[in-house]
Amino acid sequence: MNAWIMLLFAGLLEIVWAIGLKYTDGFTKPMPSAITIAAMAASMWLLAQAARDLPIGTAYAVWTGIGAVGAALLGMMLFSESASAVRLGCIALIVVGIAGLKFSTPG
Repeated sequence: MNAWIMLLFAGLLEIVWAIGLKYTDGFTKPMPSAITIAAMAASMWLLAQAARDLPIGTAYAVWTGIGAVGAALLGMMLFSESASAVRLGCIALIVVGIAGLKFSTPG
């Protein structure tokens, strides 16, 4: 699988486990905890695979960027977190940074 595709799925799984943390109630709920831990492991494995072909700084920044953007947006939708213009603008800047790294990195 292409390194960028693996990195995308790693980032999507990072969103799953980041949001999952909210549902684990401090890892006291077995099913949400199991799902969250599985998503963590799969996300890290995919990141490690992608980092075989991509610079680690790029891979890590894109991975965390995808997770941060997704968790922030889902936090707004699921948990009524702030959706202020400033917050949305900052999230947009992260997206621009992810795109910039993608288009400036070979692979």
